[in-house]
Amino acid sequence: MNKVTCFILCLVLLHTTLQLQSQQTIRTNLVHNGLTRTYSYYLPANFNQSKFYPLVFNLHGYGSNGDQQEFYGDFRKIADTAGFILVHPNGTVFPQTTQQFWNVGLVGSSNVDDVGFIHAIIDTLSKVYSIDADRIFSTGMSNGGFMSYHLACVSNRFAAIASVTGSMTLLTQALCKNAQPIPVMEIHGDADAVVNYNGSTGVLSIPDVLDFWIQKNGLDKQKLIKSSVPDINKTDGATAELYIYPGTNEVQHYKILNGAHTWPGSPFVIGTTCQDFNASLEIWKFFSKYKRNLVSSEDLTNFYIE
Repeated sequence: MNKVTCFILCLVLLHTTLQLQSQQTIRTNLVHNGLTRTYSYYLPANFNQSKFYPLVFNLHGYGSNGDQQEFYGDFRKIADTAGFILVHPNGTVFPQTTQQFWNVGLVGSSNVDDVGFIHAIIDTLSKVYSIDADRIFSTGMSNGGFMSYHLACVSNRFAAIASVTGSMTLLTQALCKNAQPIPVMEIHGDADAVVNYNGSTGVLSIPDVLDFWIQKNGLDKQKLIKSSVPDINKTDGATAELYIYPGTNEVQHYKILNGAHTWPGSPFVIGTTCQDFNASLEIWKFFSKYKRNLVSSEDLTNFYIE
């Protein structure tokens, strides 16, 4: 077999492999800081290696895992239509509780470097696939929402973040002092008994989180656009309001009236779950408007950089 024939055959095999991989979840791992960390990623339908794709991280909650989050806060059909690669990483097990978590100062003391792990996933996937470095996003449920805020504060690699039933710890807030503005969405029930809407010890209230980002993003609270989400499901036990603080780095908040610690629109009802809108779809609509704001090297001095 001559070199030209071999090269062509390799291209055909690569194309066939990518076709077989598209529209399915691929589970893998990497070693970071001496730990073998696991994650999965989903390649959308009609995946084409020649195109650049946005990357969306969907982070699980405390005690959950990436596989559960893939189904609970499901973005796969949206990824197929919109064309982005979806990533579901796994946290590590906190020894004292034996629960899987993200290290944001929420549960005890830990030296696990989850920010570096997320960066390593980005770098690893970027070596194999055409990732649009200016369209990388993070969202997550509960502790995954906390982690998304943490990434917004200590990483310069994200274009926007969204949190569902999450908040910010005092640690994250402290680390966020020198962070750059970034678009933020918060989806939260006012009857959430796990991450209280009005805050708890070491955790900011949702109004305080919104005020923090409104100020950081240089927005005018007086320009608030408030609307009621149409109550299309009369039996779900919840309704929703949408608060938009417009600007270059917008802040959005879906307040779920009587909403529990749940993902709106999910088919898995584990408490009062608003079915008047699909959180995954609204998060992607929000993300799709943004690209990363590039900043100067001087501005990056206080960021977490690997």
